[in-house]
Amino acid sequence: MTALALQAQRLLAPRKPHRPFFEYFIRTLIIVCAALAVVLSSVSICDGQWLLAEDRLFGLWHFCTTANQSEPHCVRDLSQAHVPGLAIGMGLARSMSALAVVVAIFGLELLMVSQVCEDRHSLHKWAIGSVLLLVSFILSSGALLSFMVLLRNQITLLGFTLMFWCQFTASFLLFLNALSGLHINSITHSWDHPRKF
Repeated sequence: MTALALQAQRLLAPRKPHRPFFEYFIRTLIIVCAALAVVLSSVSICDGQWLLAEDRLFGLWHFCTTANQSEPHCVRDLSQAHVPGLAIGMGLARSMSALAVVVAIFGLELLMVSQVCEDRHSLHKWAIGSVLLLVSFILSSGALLSFMVLLRNQITLLGFTLMFWCQFTASFLLFLNALSGLHINSITHSWDHPRKF
């Protein structure tokens, strides 16, 4: 009789509402795109060579010169580029870029944990993860902007390397994913807590 009572209780107990497939799909897409942004940004920062101006290659870590199609000669001392404030400015850009990746990784981790371990704090974890992605976007775009301001006299549109565009794309993806994550969280929160009239 006890087993029958337990089964009856399970049948009568209120079930946790299942999330619609579209919401799962959007959240999964946000996580995948955020992971892609982290990978693109990491590769871009590790390579670091963002601008080619005639025979000079400017990067976060090195300054290279090429002459007569020879092997590039790279130095870590950015003051040899003879660009005012380049050494200090690149240090700031490097720090902001690296910190952006770290913050994005923590945000991505919170997004994934909120989906794997669904509990009453899942929406809160998702919101914090989305805010961290937004902070990462601010840091990443700040690094890009400081790089462009430092080298404003050498910049041409065709001079930007593939690594620069990887960082630009990563920054854009972080922005889109952060806003999308916050938006879908606000919609879900309003569904879970309907207003009382």
